[in-house]
This record gives sequence, C-alpha cells and structure tokens, in this order.
Amino acid sequence: MKFKSMTTIFARALAQVAGFIALTVSLTMGATSISAQSGRNGQLHVTKECSAYTGSAGSFCTITSSDLAEIKTGSKVSYDQAAGIPAGLLDSNVVLDAGTGNRALGRCTLDLTTGLGLCTFSDGTGQFTGFTARVDVDCRSGCRWDGTYSFSPEPGR
Repeated sequence: MKFKSMTTIFARALAQVAGFIALTVSLTMGATSISAQSGRNGQLHVTKECSAYTGSAGSFCTITSSDLAEIKTGSKVSYDQAAGIPAGLLDSNVVLDAGTGNRALGRCTLDLTTGLGLCTFSDGTGQFTGFTARVDVDCRSGCRWDGTYSFSPEPGR
C-alpha cells in the first residue's frame, strides 16, 4: 500500500512538472512568434532633388540620400497629379520606385507657398511590401523627408 501511495505522489508531481514545462515552452514560443510578427520600424530621413519635376502629372524627383536601405539613391518619386489643383497645393498620389518591382504607394501634399507638407505611404510591392511611413516634407531649401516608417510582416496568403 505504501509503495502504491509513493508511486501516485511521484506520478502527480511528475505530471505537474511536465505541465509547468509545457506551459513555459508554449509561452516562450508564443512570445517568439509575437516578437517575430512585430516587423521593424524607425526614423526616416531622405533628401531628393527635383530638377526633373515640372509640376505636371507624371513628373518626378530623384532620391539623393536615404538612411533606409530599401530607398536607394537614384530611386524616383513620381507624382500622378499636377501641382496647383487645388490652388496653391501639390496634392498627389505618388509612387516611390526603387527599381526591379520595388515600389511604395502613397500620397503627398505640399503647400507651394511655404514649401512644407506631408507624405504618407500605405503599402508597396517587392521590398516595400508592408511598408508604411509618415514624413514631414520641407522643400524650402532643397527637399527633405523626415519622419517615421514601419514594415509589417506580410500577411499569410
């Protein structure tokens, strides 16, 4: 009888330890999954030159520096709408084209009087899949973007 009681106690203790280990492993794996799904984000600083920008739909600016690897020097920012509609603004859909199918889609609004504005990006293709950004635009002396970006993990397809 005493042997059976000790075996029962040992079995229960073993079951509790196994349960604790299983819980710990599942929580650890869950935390890893959550961490892996968090994507990446940070500050974004870009300069561009706009000598090819005419104010017409389809004109563009060229990236001259960027602290984000995906936005390579030489990438183009094309504007779909003409400047001045509405009056005094550039308010346009934009495509940031880094070549070979790597494109970010967004919208930029710039006050043509002050040279200040805002660009937002909501997604993209290639290396820009899951890309979002919100940048302040300053074109008073050259053109700069300063703001934040993030990459969300690609959803399961």
